[in-house]
Amino acid sequence: MGSVFCYALSQSGLADEIAIIDKNESLTQGQVLDLAHGVPFFPSVSIYVGSARDYADANLIVITAGSAQRPGETRLQLLRKNASILKDIVDDIVAQESRGVILVVSNPVDVLTHVALARSGWNKGRVIGSGTVLDSARFRYILSLYCGIDAHNVHAYILGEHGDSEFAAWSMTHIAGMAIDDYCPICGRCADWIVRRREIEQKVRDSAYHIIEYKGATCFAVGLALTQIAAAVLRDQHSVLTVSTLLDGEFGINNVCLSVPCIVGRNGVSKKIINRLPDQERAALENSADVMKNAMASLGDMS
Repeated sequence: MGSVFCYALSQSGLADEIAIIDKNESLTQGQVLDLAHGVPFFPSVSIYVGSARDYADANLIVITAGSAQRPGETRLQLLRKNASILKDIVDDIVAQESRGVILVVSNPVDVLTHVALARSGWNKGRVIGSGTVLDSARFRYILSLYCGIDAHNVHAYILGEHGDSEFAAWSMTHIAGMAIDDYCPICGRCADWIVRRREIEQKVRDSAYHIIEYKGATCFAVGLALTQIAAAVLRDQHSVLTVSTLLDGEFGINNVCLSVPCIVGRNGVSKKIINRLPDQERAALENSADVMKNAMASLGDMS
């Protein structure tokens, strides 16, 4: 995942320097050399093997490190292992007195974002997770196919957990400036658009599973999603993105990291956009919060 993101970031022209850090030194050397050989083909950027010292002046620190689940290993065991890995990295970042933004990508991203935030002691806006930025892109793409509309003209969000309890915020979905509830009756492409909505939402939720079944892992679209988040931070774009962030009373939810629409810029999340959700969507968000709280409880004192 980290290497694909670096590949996408290298071509974007967003970064002046990309430092790659990994415990596997040989792998790091190989990735850096492979990427560096492409420098003549994309905007000027310095790509090199980094160390903890590079955290000090980094504007954005993206954490993709984590262990893959092994046969016979439970999800809780994997969660504990990745939480331990993450804590060690965050300790190194804090020790360098970094002023940057931490972007957690490692899964389960919402729980690990909470772990990173608690470990760092930083302002909650400076530690964010990749959340449902990719899920929202999948939603827009699939919806565009059903509606026969360019995905760029579809505005829609997946909220909640980056996982099985995520949900489509239909109340915030717009096409051609029209709310989806107004657009569907005049579109005429679906005989029963209520049923089609359930199909679309399930396809979004199952997307990663299908890709993993086909090819073993997701990588390309994730790398592009991370580049979009990086652009918001490095260019201070104030983009609206569904990153995972700590909820502190918003939507009536406390002390859990979930994806909601946020304004993202140089210092991470500057503001959460609080929309009045319909009862069904509010209940779905609360369900995601409960799922995350149970996951954090399973970590015990590690969380």
